Amino acid sequence: MIEGYSIPVHRSLTEPMMMAGAPRGVAILNGTLAAAVGLGLQMWIAGIVLWIVGHGGAVYAAKRDPKFLEAGFRALKHKAHLSC
Repeated sequence: MIEGYSIPVHRSLTEPMMMAGAPRGVAILNGTLAAAVGLGLQMWIAGIVLWIVGHGGAVYAAKRDPKFLEAGFRALKHKAHLSC
């Protein structure tokens, strides 16, 4: 590092992309699934409930760890080392 030399980094480059508090991919998948249930199956209440529960769960998980999906997929790839 050269002393006295710094480059400002925009905050959007360091934070994950969120949509209404949930990771963007999860929010899109959840909305698509809820719309398919609500519109395709004509189960309006079930679609709305599915969206509220799914989005609420994703927001809760993202508040605890914004990259919970990547961590979960990585954990699934590794075999258990201390299984009984």
